[in-house]
Amino acid sequence: MVPIDSFELERLLLRVQKPARYVGGEWNSIRKDPAEVEVTLALGYPDVYEIGMSNLGLSILYDAVNADPLLAVERVYAPWDDMEREMRAAGLPLFTLESRLPVAEVDVFGLTLQTELTFSNVLNMLDLAGLPLRSSARDASHPLVIVGGSCCYNPEPMAPFIDAFVIGEGEQVLVELLHCVRRWKNEGRTGGRQALFRALAQIDGVYVPSLYDITYRDDGTIQQITPLGSAPVRVVKRITPRLAATPRAPVVPNLRVVHDRAAVEIQRGCGRGCRFCQAGMIYRPIRERPAEEVIADVDAIIANTGYDEVGLVSLSSSDHSGIQEIVRALVNRSDAMPIAVSLPSLRIDSFSLELAELIQQQRKTGFTFAPEAGSQRLRDVINKGVTEEDLLRTAEAAFENGWDHIKLYFMLGLPTETDEDAREMARLIRTVRAIGRRLRGRRAEVSASVATFVPKAHSPFQWLPLVSREELQARQRVLLGALGPGRAQVSYSEWSETWLEALLSRGDRRLADVIEAAWRAGARFDAWSELADVSRWHRALEECGIDPAFYLERPRSRDEILPWSTIDAGVSDAFLWDQWECALSGELSPDCRSNCHDCGILVAFASEHSQVDPVAWGCPP
Repeated sequence: MVPIDSFELERLLLRVQKPARYVGGEWNSIRKDPAEVEVTLALGYPDVYEIGMSNLGLSILYDAVNADPLLAVERVYAPWDDMEREMRAAGLPLFTLESRLPVAEVDVFGLTLQTELTFSNVLNMLDLAGLPLRSSARDASHPLVIVGGSCCYNPEPMAPFIDAFVIGEGEQVLVELLHCVRRWKNEGRTGGRQALFRALAQIDGVYVPSLYDITYRDDGTIQQITPLGSAPVRVVKRITPRLAATPRAPVVPNLRVVHDRAAVEIQRGCGRGCRFCQAGMIYRPIRERPAEEVIADVDAIIANTGYDEVGLVSLSSSDHSGIQEIVRALVNRSDAMPIAVSLPSLRIDSFSLELAELIQQQRKTGFTFAPEAGSQRLRDVINKGVTEEDLLRTAEAAFENGWDHIKLYFMLGLPTETDEDAREMARLIRTVRAIGRRLRGRRAEVSASVATFVPKAHSPFQWLPLVSREELQARQRVLLGALGPGRAQVSYSEWSETWLEALLSRGDRRLADVIEAAWRAGARFDAWSELADVSRWHRALEECGIDPAFYLERPRSRDEILPWSTIDAGVSDAFLWDQWECALSGELSPDCRSNCHDCGILVAFASEHSQVDPVAWGCPP
């Protein structure tokens, strides 16, 4: 493998905004000699360096693959538009950071899909690498193209572009997949790509879309999904019985990134069962990292990186059974090495005054809580499991302990929502602001971020349509009117982004033509206001003869075959439908750590459950 011309690259870097994105050589990066390994993986994030370098999951995979002496992994990110123009003009292909290898020359090109708004970037990176966009157009001389991440729980819109999807947690399955490629190479690539595809399909958690035939009814719904050969009828997600080891010497970025701090995953999964939350379903079961291990991880990372802030990462950080022990140990360090602790995801009801007092010893940037809905009725519909009293008590504790800014996250467009729910949201925001002004005076600030709800696959609301634009905007007007003069700062998600996210997250394989047409029309970085242009997508839909209303505006019946029906997240459709019925009646489902709801996860992963202490899973024995 021959690296790209460094002189040519350095010449281009003089003409782009942030050259540090493309030079590599970061502290703790690992560079292996490609001649001394058997399989090389280019592992990337389809967004800019600052976003990709903040992804803890990629850091975990980077360590897991490089720990194997037969394998090497190098990083690659999407070049910003200025760098893309320079690369195309100079004929410079997409390359890895560690060895500056052309991506077309590695054995496997892997990307993580965490948001649907990066789909067009995936095509752009394939094209910049000099690879055919469609899997069917690639041959044994091309790298295997794989993806993983939460968007893979509905792989169909991207299926024609991808050779294999990793469903679930990748720490173990990625290494198994790379060794499958290694054996195929060592056997002389006998049987070509189809032989490799058949072998990959036998690995638990790997979905090979070309091994499935899909037929449709006259009304456009799916008639049948047929596995070919020995491909499984359903692909069950992979899980790791225990959390993978924390990267204790993570790569230190060359420039400030979105989450510019040390990070330790303290818990995976969530037992709260919020019905709107796809992550709470697909990342089950709960697994905790022991408190003493978390503290040791932080000590090692600080020593190996020089960071002075650590994020304790999980879907609900304050639900960890040892969170106070962890925070107390970290903030009560000697003055010679103080550490600021960040809890990126806090539950309102589990946040205690003692925890606030512990964290306030360090610098404070603001607290964020997510009531999600304004009224208690609607919070019960979505099974949020918190009351207004919980929020107000938490807000008071935060203001009393020195915080001047509280940010609240809400959603509009939730099932059964009415104008009264929007008015209740406004009242709640005003009440929190009044508490802040009473305790902190004019320094107190309250802001609210109001997103639009998108029904996602493998959640209890997966059968529902997206709220209409007209209804959403009417409800936004109700909210603003109810806030009144001197209101708190309120921001909304852009309708165009919500519309596109919903289209791509709920679509089927026929949307691949739309994705390609939009990309050819210039779609890139669809989550970035500087470059996004939703009109490209509307034109692509028209060009391909596809009506977006089919995917966005109609409810699905319980017996409809959904695009993601081939994927088994371990949580049964029967459970999800039962939760939808509970939502309609406003019935709460308590935290599954204390009351198992038979969601199916323990049955699906009985053997993994038996390998560890059931308490460590956060599930009843």
